[in-house]
Amino acid sequence: MERWSGVLRVPMHSSSGTFHRVGASLCLSSQTTTFTVPIANAIFFCGDRVERTGNPLIEKLSDLQKLSEIIVSKFGSSINAWVIEASVFNGSFAVYKDFIPSVNQYGEPKAYSPIGFPASTSTVSLLSNCLEQVTKIISGRQVDTPSCSLHQPKTFILGFSKGGTVLNQIVTELGFSDIGSNVNSSDSEICIVPKTKEALLNSISEIHYVDVGLNSTGAYLTNRDVFERISERLVHRAPRLRFVLHGTPRQWNDKQRDWIRKEKDEMLLLLESEAGKSGGKLEFLSRYYFSDKPPTLQMHFEIIESLDVS
Repeated sequence: MERWSGVLRVPMHSSSGTFHRVGASLCLSSQTTTFTVPIANAIFFCGDRVERTGNPLIEKLSDLQKLSEIIVSKFGSSINAWVIEASVFNGSFAVYKDFIPSVNQYGEPKAYSPIGFPASTSTVSLLSNCLEQVTKIISGRQVDTPSCSLHQPKTFILGFSKGGTVLNQIVTELGFSDIGSNVNSSDSEICIVPKTKEALLNSISEIHYVDVGLNSTGAYLTNRDVFERISERLVHRAPRLRFVLHGTPRQWNDKQRDWIRKEKDEMLLLLESEAGKSGGKLEFLSRYYFSDKPPTLQMHFEIIESLDVS
């Protein structure tokens, strides 16, 4: 299977004055060189910028194109990878204002609220605009929906470092969303990317927290009500859902920010509590990387290459 890869500069809306940089790696048919429907869309939200470190590994793992290639290598060549950077930076601080309206000037959330479903709505809009831009770049190529595409693509979401705040917002919205009538339906239109927030939320099957952390509380989601609602969704026909918390000593052993570990532990307890009520449809696990090494900035990025998504 061939691929189209590149880094896009895309507005959230046609009238938007701000742009997101998005690294994309998309499936193409090797026979017709047209876009094909992937088995899944893997959406990776980046963290703060780290520049001029002099460390070639960190520089490589800060490159959107390289990150999209790594995501494909983790989940397989039949997926589309989307690596999203915040549209606004305050110095080095990523500010995901489009996704989390409550964030302060440093991109730290005051709260996660489902009102308006901003993260899922923004994700759908951004992916749609990305696909439209790529289609213009590759003029003359049409979307190809092969007969073997019997199901809607799944969605895997990953949040790295501060990108985990977007995951928390999406998970909150997931807990308060309705189970659409198109879940597991063969009658609905099969699309390369979800066209509505409902389609996006209903397609999410994996959620990966990748060494997330903040200089304030809110790195992990600890709202019991949200997880109770997610468990209830799963009981009532929603598809299986898996959470994976990936961490390093850089975040989980940080004594200056011990709330990160405490929030992680609390989230795992909430997942454990609700997993037993979900009929086996809510799965979770945590993976600890470089446990025998002292905390470093390099390991914080190196976890991306070492990520085990199995």
